[in-house]
Amino acid sequence: MPPRADTANRLRERPVRCSAGAAERANLIGFARPRLESFFESLGERPFRARQVLKWVHARGASEFEPMTDLGRSLRARLGEVAEIRAPEVEDHRVSADGTRKWLLRVDSGNCVEMVFIPEGHRGTLCVSSQVGCPLDCAFCSTAQQGFNRNLTAAEIAGQVWLAVRALDRPVTNVVLMGMGEPLLNFDAVTEAIDLMLEDLAYGLARRRVTLSTAGLVPGIDRLAHRAPVSLAVSLHAPDDALRDRLVPLNRKYPIAELLAACRRFAAVNPKQKITFEYVMLDGVNDSPAHARALIERLGTVPAKVNLIPFNPFPGAPFRRSPQAVIDAFRERLNGAGIVAITRRPRGDDIDAACGQLAGEVVARAARGRRSALAAMQ
Repeated sequence: MPPRADTANRLRERPVRCSAGAAERANLIGFARPRLESFFESLGERPFRARQVLKWVHARGASEFEPMTDLGRSLRARLGEVAEIRAPEVEDHRVSADGTRKWLLRVDSGNCVEMVFIPEGHRGTLCVSSQVGCPLDCAFCSTAQQGFNRNLTAAEIAGQVWLAVRALDRPVTNVVLMGMGEPLLNFDAVTEAIDLMLEDLAYGLARRRVTLSTAGLVPGIDRLAHRAPVSLAVSLHAPDDALRDRLVPLNRKYPIAELLAACRRFAAVNPKQKITFEYVMLDGVNDSPAHARALIERLGTVPAKVNLIPFNPFPGAPFRRSPQAVIDAFRERLNGAGIVAITRRPRGDDIDAACGQLAGEVVARAARGRRSALAAMQ
């Protein structure tokens, strides 16, 4: 059944809002089971109340406490005083000619992020954001050009899934943390949101159906392997340090050899899954036969698959997309060497929803935010 076109508009017209004083209330939409159990214990309630509320909020999409009829009336009233269920507000919603959907979501009075849903056959992939902007300044990414303001909370990340499930008439089968931001720079909030994605009482996704994409934050990869070993994607984009330093400045702190060592450690903890290496195809920059040969040599000791991404232009971008024949030849060289490589088909580029095009709205303070985030890297 195709998605209802008016659903997102209704969400925009009647967003889940907090009333006066709500800043002091606990936003339960971002509480995974352990924290929710502790919350109920702090109210003098039994921990099993967490199971009931998880089902209501995430499986049933409840936005208020009053309909939760398996909770006593006095508890519902108490929850209304000390807690809330609040997702980001829908500011705008666009639908691409290919069925891709993009939402602009307001997370506070000065900031918005973007969320994308990509339908394909029986698969429905939701791309969520983890930060307002991004501090990593990758040269080919529109989000990076907007600067950085702050991390999203677990409620703001999980709330994106909550909104999409309510707005769509088809299931979200996969979630990718590939939207705005570097997820591993927001580790605690991201992993709590992942817990909710995997929680059987919430969204019940398998670990292989949740993918976190990182630009290569080595300590974060090691932490993720033991804390939330979901599928891992690494934004590589170059086979040598000199080029990657230019395209992905984080490489100056964690060069390719250190990054691939972390990937091998991650693979040792999660031996059944290959690591996806994302490689944006930039005309005359990283797409030559020599680059392909160097990439093959680099990935020889890592259980890898490569996702070739045709560059998606944005205003002021200094790059061009590699010609399709060049992309095809690059892919065939990798496949011929025994490395599984596919070309990602651009989706939603007519509404700026394709990979590297998400921008949202980031308020002034961007340069200061970028410096603070880089200084705080692990």
